[in-house]
Amino acid sequence: MAARLYRAVFALVAWFALGLQYWLTISGNPHMGAGELTLNFFSYFTILSNILVALALTAPVVAPNSRIGRWALSEGVRAAVAMFIVVVGVVYHFLLAGIWAPQGWALVGNVLLHYVMPAAFVIDWLAFTPKGRLRWVDPAKWLIPVLIYGGWTLLHGKLSGWWPYWFTDVDKLGLGKVLVYFAGLLVFFLVVGLIVVAIDRTFGRRDRQAIAA
Repeated sequence: MAARLYRAVFALVAWFALGLQYWLTISGNPHMGAGELTLNFFSYFTILSNILVALALTAPVVAPNSRIGRWALSEGVRAAVAMFIVVVGVVYHFLLAGIWAPQGWALVGNVLLHYVMPAAFVIDWLAFTPKGRLRWVDPAKWLIPVLIYGGWTLLHGKLSGWWPYWFTDVDKLGLGKVLVYFAGLLVFFLVVGLIVVAIDRTFGRRDRQAIAA
């Protein structure tokens, strides 16, 4: 019951934050078409990760026995989403927060997407997700969506001239420097994933020992 209530509350927060950010994107750029703005909106890793968070919180509440509900409740899926959203929060705080100062509703959306939802989902993963089934190889598998995102970012940026983050801007930095940044981020993703697995295995071992006692 506690898990369902917690997830329901933060699912609403997540969808509100995403809707708010989309509205700000569309309304704040009247000189660009809605289609282009929508494509750009869904080209932010922050947005994609928060959509995964929103789905992972919503599905177990509204349809736990459906295919998407079972997917969302999978230990591997929830751990991977935790890895993604933790990286979103950390990278934003250390690489992006200092270069702009959002105000008003933009500040609300920014705080929700980059701070509140990462913290909320990590708490959900720690408190409500069964532990002890992850393997050390899993974080490497979780990098596949990141690699796909990186490829899309380079392709989309090359065709449109638009880059979601300053460290992805090939036009300004050059491809070599962008690839160095991306390699560093991949390593960071992997480290965070390994920490997630270490926590999972530690909690799983503790739970097994508690049952045996």
